[in-house]
Amino acid sequence: MMHTIKPTSYNYLFSADLKPIAAVNPGDTVEIYTEDAYAGQLHSEKDLVSEACATTQFFNPQTGPIYINGAEPGDTLVVDFKSIEFTRPYAVTAIIKYFGGLQSTNATRMLQDSLPEKTWVWELTDDDKAIYNKALDIKLPVESFCGTMATAPKLESITAVAPGYFGGNMDVPDVCPGNRIYLPVNNEGALFYIGDCHARQGQGEVTGAALEIPAKCTLSFELIKGKAIEWPRVESSDKIMVIGSARPMEDAARIAYGSLVDWMVEDYGFDKLDAYMLIGQAGGLYVGNMVDSLYSLCASIEKKYLIHR
Repeated sequence: MMHTIKPTSYNYLFSADLKPIAAVNPGDTVEIYTEDAYAGQLHSEKDLVSEACATTQFFNPQTGPIYINGAEPGDTLVVDFKSIEFTRPYAVTAIIKYFGGLQSTNATRMLQDSLPEKTWVWELTDDDKAIYNKALDIKLPVESFCGTMATAPKLESITAVAPGYFGGNMDVPDVCPGNRIYLPVNNEGALFYIGDCHARQGQGEVTGAALEIPAKCTLSFELIKGKAIEWPRVESSDKIMVIGSARPMEDAARIAYGSLVDWMVEDYGFDKLDAYMLIGQAGGLYVGNMVDSLYSLCASIEKKYLIHR
């Protein structure tokens, strides 16, 4: 069955206390519309976040929660990410006061003034395969993904700009069409959220913003019954990956790599020390975001090394 979910309002929390906006069955195909991280308030380079978003109060509007029939705590939700179609011909990015990897923030307090605000507009071109900034005369290939994808956490409501064990605002480019994303189910119905689509982003999202754009995301769900995972997993055609979120950054790396070892032991028959040794020689690691309340790192190993023991 096909479902189309096009909300008229959005949520700014990952929470089990919010009423589901739709219910779907595992195996159904779902088209989900998302808004950009600025709630669609930036349209030109004259628009500054502090002014255009002054009445918005929050960032990162989410579509959800979506109730997955049959999902129970202790299951794993599998998201088969099929496609992203942009619903606007341009993306925006901006420098926001006291936010970003290279300036003072509320979590990294300094005495200097904030960097000045600035907004850039990038136009889609080449049948949406590239994106162009006229002022810089630079064209970049589109590499779209969703910055946020989550199930509701178990006991708390968490801001939509934060990542965690439930997924959330991870800003990891491998959460993209063609890949499968595995999320822990913490509540009945899983309560799935999605948003923050990016036309592309550099690793680390160092300015605090990617090329933000609204979109229609097409995906389907599966359930792995009775198998719990602790942290989000991603599977591509050639790699398995785990996303860890924490501060300091080395703890996020430890979560990601440690959980990757667990996956190799559980599903691929490795001895724990053998798996640890192998990722030490062949593992991959990159920063998804270095700007949010927690940092997100993605650890990986190529499938060609995952021969069953």
